[in-house]
Amino acid sequence: MCKKMMHYKRYQHWNRKGDVFVVCVDEETTPLGLVCGNSSYNHKRTKPKLFYLLFLCLISFSFFLAPQLFTSHHKFSLLYSFSSEEGGLISESDFNACSSVSNGSICCERSSIRSDVCVMKGDVRTDSASSRITLYRNNGHENGEVLRHEKIRPYTRKWEKNVMDTIDELDLVVKGEHSRVHQKCDVKHDVPAVFFSTGGYTGNLYHEFNDGLLPLYITSQQFNKKVVFVILEYHAWWIMKYENVLSHLTEYPIIDFSGDKRTHCFPEAIVGLRIHDELTVNSSLMGNDKTIRDFRDLLDRAYWPRIRSLIQDEEREARMNMEKHISLPSSETKMEEKQDMKKPKVVIIARNDSRAIVNEDSLVKLIEDVGFHVEVLRPQRTTELASIYRVLNSSDVMIGVHGAAMTHFLFMRPGSVFIQIIPLGTDWAAGTYYGEPAVKLGLKYIGYKILPKESSLYDEYDKNDPVLTDPNSVNDRGWEFTKKIYLDRQNVKLNLGRFRKRLLRAYYHSVANESLRYRHQSQ
Repeated sequence: MCKKMMHYKRYQHWNRKGDVFVVCVDEETTPLGLVCGNSSYNHKRTKPKLFYLLFLCLISFSFFLAPQLFTSHHKFSLLYSFSSEEGGLISESDFNACSSVSNGSICCERSSIRSDVCVMKGDVRTDSASSRITLYRNNGHENGEVLRHEKIRPYTRKWEKNVMDTIDELDLVVKGEHSRVHQKCDVKHDVPAVFFSTGGYTGNLYHEFNDGLLPLYITSQQFNKKVVFVILEYHAWWIMKYENVLSHLTEYPIIDFSGDKRTHCFPEAIVGLRIHDELTVNSSLMGNDKTIRDFRDLLDRAYWPRIRSLIQDEEREARMNMEKHISLPSSETKMEEKQDMKKPKVVIIARNDSRAIVNEDSLVKLIEDVGFHVEVLRPQRTTELASIYRVLNSSDVMIGVHGAAMTHFLFMRPGSVFIQIIPLGTDWAAGTYYGEPAVKLGLKYIGYKILPKESSLYDEYDKNDPVLTDPNSVNDRGWEFTKKIYLDRQNVKLNLGRFRKRLLRAYYHSVANESLRYRHQSQ
């Protein structure tokens, strides 16, 4: 008999409640901790017939589910969400199985559905020409024999075969110490290295944080900047874009693995990045109890020096304008500006392509009528992140339509409000990618699910069409339908009367927060 043991969410189909992953167990025995398709398990005493049932279950799984597990596309691939209601099948702490590695050893963590991570400790040397990292150990072998060989693609979307096939693969090799005479060190480091790729979906803000920066923080923060980053699929623009953040994770120059042909030697190497969940840090998996708030504190330290520089530039420009006798704002204008500064501030993250708010001007007026000061932000690929951080860090409410730009909620102060406008067909993704992580950061999250009449699709389809009445059935047809219909062709015209209720909730929350801050400051 099969018993429900684990839930997983199928990105490809956007199921709201998740499908059910099952293993077969005898009702009269303790559930056997076996995960189909994974070698991690916990033994329990079971009746003999259990193994026959397990065999049937595994065969059924391979025929009916396996083809679906390995067909994926972009954000809607298979991702597991483990349930601990019945004890759990794989402890999340197992993902750090290589936290302690003896000298001269290599340990690989492969139990996670998200990424593989290998740790090499001892005399570690790179060979970029052959995409190889070699660990030499003292074992008496003199003939160059390979004692162990592992392969790894150091990117955090392990379950997506299509994208993983584009990531450079590394050979991790263990040899005897006498073989190292053939590979001398050109650059010798006295700190560990972390190897990872900035290929894949790099270029998309969500993926740059979720698949790159956050896993890099999770993996490297333990070294307190005494670590060297070695990057595969190196992009100079990525280094420039995130140099403020990277400088708070390492104090050493970053190495382009393919571009630097020298042999770099390290006392330890971590190949691959650890990742916890969507845009978050799981404190139970961090040896020092770090959370997503600690990551945001790092962003604060990273961006404020640049923000102060921007402020100084603006002040200098203002003084120059005064010296040139440029007309100054009237006293009435100054009074209005002071009044605006006292109001709670809303920032609208505007989109320039699909999923735009077509009545944006009316929305701005409504927000002002409620009592907010409003700023409309239109981030471009070339917009400096410190500038965006400055705007959002000083705001009380962020409003935007579901999409990668909602990753900017990480720039909001804990206690502020995030209102996500959820177009048709994006309910599950909006909550999973942004809503739930925002709550973990300490934001007040308000999801505004639009009605069919608020979607531009209402003018294209019959009112009884499944596109409007049953988006899940459309998403079940595959990613190409979701992308074509709900992501690329849908705009939003808000019902302002209905949306006003959310604005009022955000306003009262912001005013209460400000009052609380004032009381704390006056004590």
